Amino acid sequence: MADKTAPTTQLRLDWVYGYRGHQCRNNLYYVQNNEIVYFVAGVGISYNPQKHSQKFYLGHNDDIISLAIHPNEQLVATGQVGKEPYICIWNSKTMETVSLLKDQHTHGVASVAFSNSGERLASVGLDGSNTLVVWDWKKGRMLATAKGHTDRVFDISWDPLSDQRLVICGVKLIKFWTLCGNSLTAKRGVFGKTGDLQTVLCVCCAEDQLTYSGTLNGDIYVWRENNLEKTITTAHNGGIFTMHKSSEGYATGSRDGSVKLWDVGFNPLTTLNIKEAPYGYKGLSIRSVCWTSDRILIGTQNSEIFEVLVRDRDNPAPLTQGHCEGELWGLAVHPRKPIAATASDDASVRLWSMVDHALLTRCNLDHPARSCAFNSDGTQIAVGCKNGSFCVFRVRDMTEVAKIQDRKEVLHEMKYSPDGSYLAVASNDNFVDVYAVTQRYKKVGTCSKSSSFITHIDWSNDSRFLQTNDGAGERLVYSMPGGKHVTNAEEIRAIQWQTWTCVLGSEVNGIWPKYTQINDVNAVDASFPNDGIATGDDFGLVKLFRFPSVKKGARFRKYVGHSAHVTNVRFSTDNRWLMSTGGADHALFQWSVVTDGTGSTDDAVHQDTHTDSCSEGSDSDLSDVGEVDSEIEQEAQVKYDRDISKSDLSKLKQIAKEGNGEVNKKKRRTNTPNGASLKLQFVHGYRGYDCRDNIFYTQRGNVVYHVAALGIVYSRETQNQQFYDKHDDDILCLTLHPLKDIVATGQVGKEPSIHVWDIDTLTSLSVLTGFHERGIASVDFSGDGKKLVSIGLDNDHSMAVWDWKRGQKLATSKTHQDKVFLARFNPNNPDKLVTVGVKHIKFWQHAGGGCTAHRGVFGKTGKLDTMLCVAYGKQDRVFSGAANGQVYIWQGNNLQRTQKAHDGPCFAMHALDKGFVTGGKDGVVCLWDENFERCLKSYPLANENLGPESRGRLLEDNPSVRAINLGHGKILVGTRNGEILEIDKSGPFSVLVQGHGEGEIWGLAFHPSKQECCTVSNDRTLRTWSTQAGHHKMTASRKLKVGGQCCAYSPDGNAIAVGCNNGSFMVTNATSLETLVEFHHRKEAISDVRFSPDTGKYLAVASHDNFVDIYNVLNSKRVGICKGASSYITHVDWDARGKLICVNSGAKELLYFEAPRGKRQTISSDDAIEWTSWTGVLGKTCEGIWPAYSDVTDVNASCLSADKKLLATGDDFGFVKLFSFPVLGKHAKFKKYVGHSAHVTNVRWSHDSAQLGSVGGADTALFVWANECIEISGNEMGTVASDVHYHGDSEDSDTDTEEDGGYDSDVAREKNMDYASKTYAASIRDTSGVKPNAKEIEEVEKPAVSRGVPKTDRVSRSDDVAVKRVTNLELHHVFGYRGFDCRNNLHYLDDCQQVVYHAAGAGIVQNLSSGQQTFYLEHTDDILCLAVNQHPKFQSVVATGQLGSNASIHVWDAGSKKTLSILRGFHTSGVCSLNFSASGKMLLSVGLDDQHSVAVWRWQEGAKACSHPTSRQRVFCAEFRPDSDAAFVTVGVKHVMFWQVCGSAILGKRGVLGATEGIQAQTMLSIAFGAEDLTFTGAMNGDVYVWKKHILSRTVAKAHAGPVFSMFTTLRDGLIVTGGKEKLTKEGGAVKLWDQDMRRCRAFQVPTSVVKSVSRGKGKILVGTRDSEVMEIGEKNGACTTLVYGHTEGELWGLACHPTTMMCITTSDDKTARIWDVNEKVMLHKISLTAGSRACAFSHDGTRVVIGQNNGEILLLDVVSLKVLSKKRDRSGAVYDIRFSPDDKIVAVGSSEQTLDFYELNLENAMNRVGYCKQIPSFVFQMDFSKDGKYIQAGTGSYTQLVFEVPSGSPVVDTKVINKISWDSWTSVLGDDVIGIWPKNCERGDVNCAHVSHGANAVATGDDFGLVKLFDFPCREKFTKPRKFVGHSAHVTNARFVRDDSRLITTGGDDCCVFMWKCS
Repeated sequence: MADKTAPTTQLRLDWVYGYRGHQCRNNLYYVQNNEIVYFVAGVGISYNPQKHSQKFYLGHNDDIISLAIHPNEQLVATGQVGKEPYICIWNSKTMETVSLLKDQHTHGVASVAFSNSGERLASVGLDGSNTLVVWDWKKGRMLATAKGHTDRVFDISWDPLSDQRLVICGVKLIKFWTLCGNSLTAKRGVFGKTGDLQTVLCVCCAEDQLTYSGTLNGDIYVWRENNLEKTITTAHNGGIFTMHKSSEGYATGSRDGSVKLWDVGFNPLTTLNIKEAPYGYKGLSIRSVCWTSDRILIGTQNSEIFEVLVRDRDNPAPLTQGHCEGELWGLAVHPRKPIAATASDDASVRLWSMVDHALLTRCNLDHPARSCAFNSDGTQIAVGCKNGSFCVFRVRDMTEVAKIQDRKEVLHEMKYSPDGSYLAVASNDNFVDVYAVTQRYKKVGTCSKSSSFITHIDWSNDSRFLQTNDGAGERLVYSMPGGKHVTNAEEIRAIQWQTWTCVLGSEVNGIWPKYTQINDVNAVDASFPNDGIATGDDFGLVKLFRFPSVKKGARFRKYVGHSAHVTNVRFSTDNRWLMSTGGADHALFQWSVVTDGTGSTDDAVHQDTHTDSCSEGSDSDLSDVGEVDSEIEQEAQVKYDRDISKSDLSKLKQIAKEGNGEVNKKKRRTNTPNGASLKLQFVHGYRGYDCRDNIFYTQRGNVVYHVAALGIVYSRETQNQQFYDKHDDDILCLTLHPLKDIVATGQVGKEPSIHVWDIDTLTSLSVLTGFHERGIASVDFSGDGKKLVSIGLDNDHSMAVWDWKRGQKLATSKTHQDKVFLARFNPNNPDKLVTVGVKHIKFWQHAGGGCTAHRGVFGKTGKLDTMLCVAYGKQDRVFSGAANGQVYIWQGNNLQRTQKAHDGPCFAMHALDKGFVTGGKDGVVCLWDENFERCLKSYPLANENLGPESRGRLLEDNPSVRAINLGHGKILVGTRNGEILEIDKSGPFSVLVQGHGEGEIWGLAFHPSKQECCTVSNDRTLRTWSTQAGHHKMTASRKLKVGGQCCAYSPDGNAIAVGCNNGSFMVTNATSLETLVEFHHRKEAISDVRFSPDTGKYLAVASHDNFVDIYNVLNSKRVGICKGASSYITHVDWDARGKLICVNSGAKELLYFEAPRGKRQTISSDDAIEWTSWTGVLGKTCEGIWPAYSDVTDVNASCLSADKKLLATGDDFGFVKLFSFPVLGKHAKFKKYVGHSAHVTNVRWSHDSAQLGSVGGADTALFVWANECIEISGNEMGTVASDVHYHGDSEDSDTDTEEDGGYDSDVAREKNMDYASKTYAASIRDTSGVKPNAKEIEEVEKPAVSRGVPKTDRVSRSDDVAVKRVTNLELHHVFGYRGFDCRNNLHYLDDCQQVVYHAAGAGIVQNLSSGQQTFYLEHTDDILCLAVNQHPKFQSVVATGQLGSNASIHVWDAGSKKTLSILRGFHTSGVCSLNFSASGKMLLSVGLDDQHSVAVWRWQEGAKACSHPTSRQRVFCAEFRPDSDAAFVTVGVKHVMFWQVCGSAILGKRGVLGATEGIQAQTMLSIAFGAEDLTFTGAMNGDVYVWKKHILSRTVAKAHAGPVFSMFTTLRDGLIVTGGKEKLTKEGGAVKLWDQDMRRCRAFQVPTSVVKSVSRGKGKILVGTRDSEVMEIGEKNGACTTLVYGHTEGELWGLACHPTTMMCITTSDDKTARIWDVNEKVMLHKISLTAGSRACAFSHDGTRVVIGQNNGEILLLDVVSLKVLSKKRDRSGAVYDIRFSPDDKIVAVGSSEQTLDFYELNLENAMNRVGYCKQIPSFVFQMDFSKDGKYIQAGTGSYTQLVFEVPSGSPVVDTKVINKISWDSWTSVLGDDVIGIWPKNCERGDVNCAHVSHGANAVATGDDFGLVKLFDFPCREKFTKPRKFVGHSAHVTNARFVRDDSRLITTGGDDCCVFMWKCS
């Protein structure tokens, strides 16, 4: 019986014994109606204790390890392990999948938790970073993700009152997370002094931001926010693994085996000691607990579940028990009763009742057990152990009968003989021992022939033979009991076996797949009565086959549930059940065996899952399908891989540019072919040979279809075509929206895209990319039109479901290993769909982020076959057409019946309101009734049925039908031969469109006088076409024996020569296409044929044999052969006299031959020769047609127009290009046109050059282009070329021109800003030496106490302070505005009451009337850009973007300063421009990465809608059109792009300089908008360019003298403000106000030359300057007031506070010193210096100020008059610190030259050097005088603190002396008194400055991390914990308290800001 069909019996999962307690926690809960959910192996289980029944969830494909319950107590979330693990959310009542969450985790999902609202789900992965993900689980969408921890994370808990806050805990960690936008921000738990840093095992959040957590040592930690508040010590005596929050309080379970209940305030209520209870045991450990009112569920480490009723608390009842740690292998069934025994590595053997589903008894052993066996009457059981021993027990009471050890290694298998007299024991030592039962288990025999360990054994019925299998794959038979090896095959064949558990042997060949040598089947068991055999394998599958199963690769049924390895399977004695054991999952599964006729269809549904088997046979009960149809086979194997694709173009260009950067400097300007332009007129072709269902009637009755890379809309009335040309490669599928006005098309490509476009306007509505690979095989809209499904061509034929309008991927799934042809939505239910393909039909349900599938069940009704088409009928029935010509009719996923429809495959089907239409390979279209029972009419597609108005004839009768659509009383049909036909219901049909069929098309020629051309293709046809406008059609066709690659008309147009691929060629009649003559002289393909001019006397025939033959046409003789080419010939051309031939070869040789003899000529220059035609691609005249990256791609063809002005080319990128002829010099400019997919193989002009024909290689299409001339408008600005369409104006034309408009220092500086060095934490100074935190503290000697002398203060203390002890700072005011490298970062808010801008890391809102500032301080680095939402709904919503490697964008409320959203994860180096859209809902951002990527965000959801790289050069600005959420413009270095957001993609067009002569590409800096699609861009040379759509229409010359840095469009009245670089003159200024069209302007005088930001409010203009000032101009009077002052670019270090008044001075590298009034918050004076400065000081009497400059000069100034009193320069290095002595007589100067000089001041304020200090190891950066002025301490760059005498400069080293000194001030960061200010992480950055307050009890520091910190003084303990204050960006360079400690002033290095803090 060699039957390969699947068995008739089936299995149904009946019971699962066990519970997963090991390595899991919190995985056991009550759900509604007191059912219990938990999991084991890969099965989710819902158990009803009252009914003792189980329901199963089988949606996982590997071990489940985490579980969470929804607040509604019905939905369950489970997470699994695996390479691509996913989370399932399922309903515990119906066991149906509700949602799938995938693609975020790897390795596994360790923990899941629902938020309290139930809307969100959090999950943590098992990957290296333990990724935390927050999901919107209903949509299956990831909201945010972050790295969780470096070590394992154990638990997650959500804040009960918020969906934005959650806590995770793990190894030595607890983290408190906040979700905002798309980013999760964490605060670590601060353990502080209250508790030890230790591992936290579980966590529960309560109200008021309280959190309870259980720890490893048994304490419970109570947290408030992220600080540890208190500890409940030794709550348990071991780790607390689980904590459950119920309405009554909390339950905790621990490793100590007890459960404690706590009330809501976490006070202890009671303890349940499970370990001591009746079922308890030593070492019981609790992993899960759940408390509901009066009952508690407890799960243990050892796989038990107990239920405790509170009233009976000492008697926990076990609900389920299972094996625990280790693998489970031993399984045996009782010979008489429904009992199973299992033996496991947990050293126990257990007996189970299959009827009661309960554990009967368990017996503990001394060793792990691996096998067991019952004797023949079931009274005894033998158990084999891992150490080689075995024991025999009495089954009745489990008492030991015998214990024997003969072997050292594990015993894999044991069996009693059927007569009960022997026991055979198989071991890992390669032996089987035979024991006599009656002789008290004496060893009586050994089987020893195996070369490897024994895996399986079976006895014969008569107990005389034993068969064995071993690890080496041998099957041996022995005679019993002696163990003699039996070799006689006849004898072996006659043996009847009592059991069959062996995996080897002819009877079980079928369990192995074909062609494998693997041992992944662990166990089998035959059920003789059912003719079935069950197997368990390493993939977690249980399979059923027929028995015996002789042929390999038999069909089977498969069942999942076990996760990894199924170790054993056994049928029960009565064959009612099958038991299976799982290795690692310790689980015992019990399956019911369902034989035929017991209603199995219903159960099949329950067993269905998402897994896919490699064997498809398991679906059908019948044997293999018959012959395979060649056409289907061919289609299933089409490969769409390209050697090179258009997506590589930009890379190639970049490489080419880098490669020849130098070459291009001396450039010949070749003009683009200005006068001409091509417009696509008509395309002959339709893609039918490998596509289907791709022709539709549109709403207006036109026909939409596709060929090559074009979507085509064809009008049946006018025969016109319109084209959608945004695809860049072959379109493979097309579908129509239910409203018939929108089309979706999918293409081939590395990263193929789907375009959704409008039929009437041909505009892209959405582009979907980023998921599929290779190509898209099928697309379909859902019935409601909102969703789109797509199938890819990757190996898994992945499916995606999209929300196409938003461009969001809703769900993905793998569908099938073999090719999938179609996916179709159920028209009535957008969540259901069906896919069909090679041997495949599946019914899908969309669930969250994934789809669940049910395979079609064929049963006995039909054979599994390849399904080619599918349609939905009434009552959701599904009809699928198969390769065998049958139509299969489905209800649900069960086959009801089949109906024969066609001879040969049924390729196409369309459902009508009443009935169906089908089309097949037999070339017949059939009309069916609605039940698919009767064929109402059939239409054979033959030429005899053609109607009178047909536009052509069929190539052959009965072509294969590939697509059908109905409408307008007609049937539309697409055929494999590239024809589109329309059938009238009455019978006749007509041809609408025709094209070549499958195969490359190379031959193309135009008629010498008519509008007609001919083509020849590898589809073995020659065709002629009419190209007359309005009459485009195929006029004649003829089939050839072989394909051809070239053709040519004779000069009189009467004959056509055709070159064939077999080396022959023929000449045919041009109208009838009948052969006139034929020759066959060559072996290889003919590549070109050409008639000589005039009479056409000669014919040149070029071949791949490297020859050109010349034939005399009149007498049909070969007259000459041209030899000498070293490669195949590609092109041939004649000269005008017919005497000379020009030849191109594949080796890029250009050769000349004389006709007719073929003698080779060498011609140095062919300029003088006039050629009849030019189709070659070599030579000087066409050098420029080769692109820079031409080593990769070939130009295949060219053709010169009749007037010799235009050269058209076709290349391997699918471009048709136009050049001006001659094309001299390299890389000429061109115009390019798209539409062909990959290769354009040939181009030819018509006889009058009015038309150009092009053919695409594999796309089978013939394109006819019209040559249109356009007029160029001169430089008259008046003539705006607005109605001109530049079809495909060249991309490459404008890119490589030199920078025109010269150079501007400000632009260059901004362009070349190196932001990488500016980001955090690199020391700002170059220091050397050991940092203080690494040094040991020397013990400070305590001075001897004497009553007489009071102890000195370390620092002089003033009692006249406003704040006694400074403990807190609050940012009060910032002097500064970031203008030097930012722009458009200044806006009015609240009707011009306030302005918002940024400086350093702070967003600043300043009230204009009061001058008060408020701050947004959540950024972590410099803010670079700012945008304000202009929509009234979002008033005062501000977005700011920052610098940094993970640059984030914050959206915040300017009033409350609340963060509304944080967006991060996309931009890598920083964000340099932001802009809100018209509705306020979208936010546009530009990054500083290499590609300067743009992203569009839905900022409220935190979701990135789409992104795109823009340019390799700097992009300065991006802005939405003020009326749009989709259109935006970017400008940058030589860059203007106009973008459109389409779904998840962004389509860009470059600005086209177009018809304006003499204007060059410019670096653009700013953007403004006008009505009717006008865009204004400000250029570097001061012009403003005005664009209409994306075409330049005019320029506003010299809007400013220098670069136009900023433009602002007022939404109210459309007026435009510009700001730029312009010197102040009478007429002009740097700010101008313009009318809406920018034709008239008014200039304002501003006291600055460079404006970087402008904004306009009511009657006022806000201006930000490069010099960090903010001004306001009144529009009426032009008056200008300054609102904000600040230092400009350059590091800012110098700072000193006045000793008597509230005043301070700062000096900076910007060569200014500024004096600020601290109270009034204004700048009093600005002093210009000759060099930058880093040091300054006031004298103690406050009358003088001294400034040290970077050139070494020292200036002494009078504070009031600011006169220079004296200056001195003794050193050339920069001065780093400068100080007056307490008596103002001496000035100390520390410099970068490692020196410290003392200058004496005389009465005239002259400075004389009186001393200096020697041997200083490094530069000096801080100095303090002692109170008496005798000593000075200096801090140096080598982290050493030195003390010197003043003024001698001699060093003081005696510590006793030093310790007694009292200092006048303390600014040192060194010394033991401030050792605590150095943090642990200071390897990466320094503490730059410190200042002790005047009250001498606090010290403020500034460091390289941008932090201002406050410590108590003195600060002698290492790593003291400070209070930290943020706002500065990277480096804080200086800090000083004002005289009364009421304020602290700090300066920022790079951020150039002065911060004032209020002290308290």
